[in-house]
Amino acid sequence: MDVVYTSDSCDSDSREQKTVDLGHSNKRHLDDDLLRVSKSKKLAEDIETVLLNHNKLIRVPLSLADFTNLKVLDLSNNRLEELPDVITQCQLTTLIVKNNLLTDKSLPKSLLAAAGSGLKELNLSGNRFAHFPEQVIELRSLKYLYLGGNQITNVSKDIWKLQNLQLLSLGGNLISEIPETVGLLNHLHALVLCDNLLEMLPASIARLVNLKSLLLHKNRLRHLPREIITLRNLTELSLRDNPLVVRFVKDMTLNPPSLLELAGRTVKTCAIRYGAEDLPRTLNEYLQTANCCVNPNCKGVFFDNRVEHIKFVDFCGKYRIPLLQYLCSSKCVADTSSSDPGSEPSSSMMRKVLLG
Repeated sequence: MDVVYTSDSCDSDSREQKTVDLGHSNKRHLDDDLLRVSKSKKLAEDIETVLLNHNKLIRVPLSLADFTNLKVLDLSNNRLEELPDVITQCQLTTLIVKNNLLTDKSLPKSLLAAAGSGLKELNLSGNRFAHFPEQVIELRSLKYLYLGGNQITNVSKDIWKLQNLQLLSLGGNLISEIPETVGLLNHLHALVLCDNLLEMLPASIARLVNLKSLLLHKNRLRHLPREIITLRNLTELSLRDNPLVVRFVKDMTLNPPSLLELAGRTVKTCAIRYGAEDLPRTLNEYLQTANCCVNPNCKGVFFDNRVEHIKFVDFCGKYRIPLLQYLCSSKCVADTSSSDPGSEPSSSMMRKVLLG
């Protein structure tokens, strides 16, 4: 057992601190080792970091509660199946429990208590969670949250409550949808969503004005929301191993518009005047749902029947990214492509997107 001085690299604080390092001891129990340190109250009060990583622990030593000023606890790479309530009795700022055997039932009912009041970094990567742990939402001081390498299928809609979050790592899960509320994380700098089952991203992602890194590789994305081009601070964008669309109308089918749609288009494009007394309420409401075709050479509209078109747009001078547009007919696709020679990328430009 070593009691050494190290530098705290978990946050901006670089002060010297005393550390109990029992990592790589290859032990199943470390209670006796910790008790020897905690017998001296003065020494126990000085300890701020305890490293118990890379052992064979099957339970967390209860003697951790004796370290009243404990800030950093590393329990990674063990065989833990449960986190006991003793964790919430420590004044932790960093808790690392990656690469264990934790499941949805392994966490205390509340992570708040004393621990939650100042916890800034929580690493639960490489465990067996199937659902986003709702206890995490209580940790309002959290800056760095790592949940990668689990089997999580959902992201809590209450994620927006973590207003101090700067890094959210969810890579290597089974997530198929990201809630719109992610766009409310105003201080987020890095968002890791790689190696999931995502087919689309919410448009609200464009609200993450401080986002610098967005990792989306190894998903099922065919396109990105058009609003993403407003992320001017983004310096890292990874899109490789996604079925991003290269071929346009050739791979798309267009169902013929209904008579209702054709009539509605005629009313709108010909500017036929009508009032509430001229049409049933349902038709009035329907006509209010018209969408304008994005082709600048077309003045048409559409309702339910539309053509999906992928347009590649320069982004921050570094990438050509595929953005989804809706057009009123297949003719507008041809008009758009001919008027914009850069809309269909070369193979070299496409490689730049995929490897970005």
